[in-house]
Amino acid sequence: LCCYQAAKGLVLPWDFQKRFNIFIIVIALGRHFHSTMAENPVNGSNCRVDPGSAKSNNHPGSNSEGNCPYGNENAYCSYADCLALQAAEKAFYDVLTQKYPSSPPHFHHNLQVPNKSTWNNDPHGYFDSLEERRKNKHLAMAVEGLSEEHMFDEVFLVKTGNGVSMSCPLYEAYQNRTANSKLEDNGGLKRNNSKRIPAKKQVGNGKEMVDFGSLLTQCAQAVAVYDQRAATELLGKIRYYSSPYGDGTERLAHYVAKGLEIRLNGTRAPFTQIPSNTTLAADVLKSHILYVSVCPFGSISNLFSNRNIAKLAEKATTVHVIDFAIAYGFQWPCLIHRLSTRSGGSPKLRITGIDFPQPGFRPAERIEAIGRRLRRWCENVNVPFEFNAIAKRWETIRAEELNIEREELLVVNFMLNSPRNMVLKLIKRLDPDLFIQGVVNGNYNFPFFINRFREAFFHFSAMFDILEANVGGEDPDRLLLEKETFGRDAINVIAYEGMDRINRPEKYKQWQLRNQKAGFRQLPLEQNILNRARTVLKSDYHKDFDIEVDGQWMLQGWKGRVIHALSCWKPVKGLICLHIHQTEITQYPKFNLNF
Repeated sequence: LCCYQAAKGLVLPWDFQKRFNIFIIVIALGRHFHSTMAENPVNGSNCRVDPGSAKSNNHPGSNSEGNCPYGNENAYCSYADCLALQAAEKAFYDVLTQKYPSSPPHFHHNLQVPNKSTWNNDPHGYFDSLEERRKNKHLAMAVEGLSEEHMFDEVFLVKTGNGVSMSCPLYEAYQNRTANSKLEDNGGLKRNNSKRIPAKKQVGNGKEMVDFGSLLTQCAQAVAVYDQRAATELLGKIRYYSSPYGDGTERLAHYVAKGLEIRLNGTRAPFTQIPSNTTLAADVLKSHILYVSVCPFGSISNLFSNRNIAKLAEKATTVHVIDFAIAYGFQWPCLIHRLSTRSGGSPKLRITGIDFPQPGFRPAERIEAIGRRLRRWCENVNVPFEFNAIAKRWETIRAEELNIEREELLVVNFMLNSPRNMVLKLIKRLDPDLFIQGVVNGNYNFPFFINRFREAFFHFSAMFDILEANVGGEDPDRLLLEKETFGRDAINVIAYEGMDRINRPEKYKQWQLRNQKAGFRQLPLEQNILNRARTVLKSDYHKDFDIEVDGQWMLQGWKGRVIHALSCWKPVKGLICLHIHQTEITQYPKFNLNF
């Protein structure tokens, strides 16, 4: 076309020339991509390779082959990127009436490529315009690999027979990691607690002292008034001294600065609570095991919830648990195990897993994968099981979608998240036999950014301090936990507004007022569950953790600061709204209960 234009002196429309040039460039890049993948499938792309073929690297946050006995589950495939490139290349080949070559063999193992009919059904090409492309969802991630499923099964499937113990498998994983850590510390094999301190942070023989609290507060004030120059200068200084591989304060400063930078630049991507696509569920499992082995908040919350459900289900034939924010479902294997050992046989267990949809054509795929794992675990211990996956925002869920049956024991589990008034009204309409609530005892739900920033900084300082006091600095599971859990939550609170700001914790006493106004009454704490929680805390965790009781709330804290609060509720029959007044609260000397 270009030669013809030059020979005849014709001038083609600029829009056509631009499109033609783009076609040629993308085709060339696509063919280079395929040839590179064929020659070097590991270094040439992010696509998953056959087990055992991936090479480990030396980055502090990566896992080497020796870290996992179940094969190379840390090989990662960016399915969306690979499919998007193939789709674009296919469209350009169709426009130029050339036959599109088949993908290299190594693509077929893990990728789901649209079939021939998919291309032919669209007479205008796969995406006719950029605007049309924006309207379509991102390509979905494929189901997790076999090695990842194998690791989950190794952790969760209860071994029976041959005299093997029938204790909760996840609790055994916690105990094994804790025991290994103590063995390393007591046997001379100390964990590497060294922190990577770049030379630029050192002054003489010591380390330069940096007041991150002051720097971050000044930067937040500059960001709040959109003082671009001052904020950029302060961010540069904070980035210079902070690091995701430093001590706890440096790591916190790194993620807080990232949130401030996103807020300043306005580069907010849609936020989801699930980890990024580059993180495998098996890696999340390992970081979760680390978290519950050094921090009691998750394990004691699960103990509190599971034991209350099991006690209520002593004579039930069907137990239906509606789990808001099911995440990866790590809580439920222990409940399944407890129900399987019930005298008189186990009841039928129905779980409705609710979480935010993931991008793609299959928004509920991750939740459905959780259901498949739970089904395998139930089959292993002969517990009848049914799973319902719902991938929607909580405030858009209707009662009819939850498939509630008559004569079943209904439990709503809302653990360590923040149900809004609309969700509380939905739970009230469901009329559950038990509503178990766990809340983060934070006060960073202010509409004013500076107040919210200060409270969030105090809260996340405690969380990073917990890891600093209990985990080695170069532990890869700690790095993942800080990045995908605490770091993401901090960024969400700092950088996002409106419906995208998912994390909105309040003090537990504020939740008590909110729940009572929504028509719930608080149930007494079970003393045996409270005693068991204290026993676990004393035997397995750091001495600075503590459990106290305030009214009917079980409080978990670190160094005198209340972090989490747990309680049980039940709807009041025929009561829509209660107007109550705040009462005097007895303050315990160990905790700062100010709100």
